[in-house]
Amino acid sequence: MDTTTAAELEQRNKARTAVTRDNRWKLFRTHIDMYILLLPGLLLLLLFKYTPMYGILIAFQDFNIFDGISGSKWVGLEQFRKLIRSEEFLQVFANTLLISLYKIVLLFPVPILVAPLLNEVRRMLFKRTVQTIIYLPHFLSWVIISGLFINILSPSGGLVNQLIQWFGAKPVSFLLDNEWFRSVVVFTAGWKETGWNAIIFIAAIAGIEQEQYEAVAIDGAGRTKQMLYITLPGILPTIVLMFILRIGDLLEAGTEQILTLYNPVVYQTGDVIGTYVYRVGLGKMDYSFSTAVGLFNSVVGFLLIVLGNMLSRKLAAKKYMVGGSDHAQKNARRHRLGPLFLRRSPASGRFHSACRLPTCYRRRSARNGRLSRARWVFSRLASSCKP
Repeated sequence: MDTTTAAELEQRNKARTAVTRDNRWKLFRTHIDMYILLLPGLLLLLLFKYTPMYGILIAFQDFNIFDGISGSKWVGLEQFRKLIRSEEFLQVFANTLLISLYKIVLLFPVPILVAPLLNEVRRMLFKRTVQTIIYLPHFLSWVIISGLFINILSPSGGLVNQLIQWFGAKPVSFLLDNEWFRSVVVFTAGWKETGWNAIIFIAAIAGIEQEQYEAVAIDGAGRTKQMLYITLPGILPTIVLMFILRIGDLLEAGTEQILTLYNPVVYQTGDVIGTYVYRVGLGKMDYSFSTAVGLFNSVVGFLLIVLGNMLSRKLAAKKYMVGGSDHAQKNARRHRLGPLFLRRSPASGRFHSACRLPTCYRRRSARNGRLSRARWVFSRLASSCKP
């Protein structure tokens, strides 16, 4: 029978808290040089990120540039009511969502495909040449790229329209046509950023252990199966992370890009939240309304990041290692096998280590009837996962 009194429990908790505090102070003194190196970054974050947040008050005021923030009239949520009732803003909001969704659906998978393909190239000169070519556009500003595409797509003398006329068709005003403008925006964004975004996935591929490739190569897996069953599952956490970050920028459809490409003719399909804030805030001098639009954009982006993080955790809980036996997970860690080998069986709903592996990875050798080391590991893991 437990006879511990409340006083003893309180004394133990105080002692535990004191030990924790001492450990933290000891850790701080041990790595004090690292904390000193962290100070400039924290100061910059405080100065340029948190200090300007004082200006959020403008969204709740009828701001007058001569009276300042402290002297302007407080109107509460009036600017947000005006925002919701504005038909122009609703059109801008719809344009932002459409362009962002087009970029996610059409452009997000491209670097994921480019990275494994570049990783499979064995001629280093060719590989580095291709990487350099697709990386270079990232380092050009949108002003330069916009000028380049404006000339290429020009209806009078542009290269694309010359080809169209050569085939007997009429020239197309790509940047003056509401039906074509969004396509131009998505294409130019992909042309500029695909190579740069692929760097992250190439780095993730470099972190995959070569023993996994060697093991499946012994079992007769070709380059395609290695890519499907080792490379892509190996970079899946990076893909999920990048997708979550991209969801957070859902309402950032590329303000600088569109600002340098669009014109009043295509406001109906090309005007997004960022360009709208620029036009209203600086063009019409309506600082309070433009600040309210920007604050709305930030809050929605934050909520989207939280939602994406929750969905990714639920997805990971269903597909990876959650619910598997402790013995199976220990064996997986011992042999350095990733989540690929601990997926839920679609037939039984139970976790089996090798349920995702192709049949050729689980057969005995036809030559000597014995299991290779890789097959032996998979068999042991599969047996340890059985209920």
